[in-house]
Amino acid sequence: MNAVDTNVFVYALDVDEPIKQAKARELFKRLSQPPIDTILAWQVASELLNNLRKREAAGRIVAADVEAYFRDFLAMFPLVLPNTQLFQKYFDLYSHFSLSHWDCMLLAACKEAGVNTLYSEDMDAGTDYDGLVIVNPFI
Repeated sequence: MNAVDTNVFVYALDVDEPIKQAKARELFKRLSQPPIDTILAWQVASELLNNLRKREAAGRIVAADVEAYFRDFLAMFPLVLPNTQLFQKYFDLYSHFSLSHWDCMLLAACKEAGVNTLYSEDMDAGTDYDGLVIVNPFI
C-alpha cells in the first residue's frame, strides 16, 4: 500500500518547478492506475487544502480552482480517516525516531492504514520506519 505526502501534491501544481511538477504528475498517473493501492491520509488532504488557500490568498489561483484542484486530488485515492489507535503508533514513532510532530502523525496514519511506501520529499529517502519506507519521487 502507498501514500503520498503533501509536498508531492503541491509540486503537481507548481509551474515554478517544472521538473518536479512533471515527476509528481507522472507519479500520480502511475499510482492512480487500477488496482488502486494508494491512500490519501486525512492529514495530507488537510495540509493540501491549506496550501491551496494560501495560493488563493496570494492571488496565484482563484477560489473556484481551490475546490476544483482539491476535488481532483480527492478523487484520485480513497481518503483514510484517523482513529484512536493512531496515537499509540504516533507515540511509538516519536520515541524511536528524531522526527517532527507532524511527520510522526503522518507516519502513524500511514502505518495505521497499512501503508508500506510513503512518497515524500520531506523525509530521508530510503529510511525504513518499522516497515514504512520513504521514497523521494524527485531523485
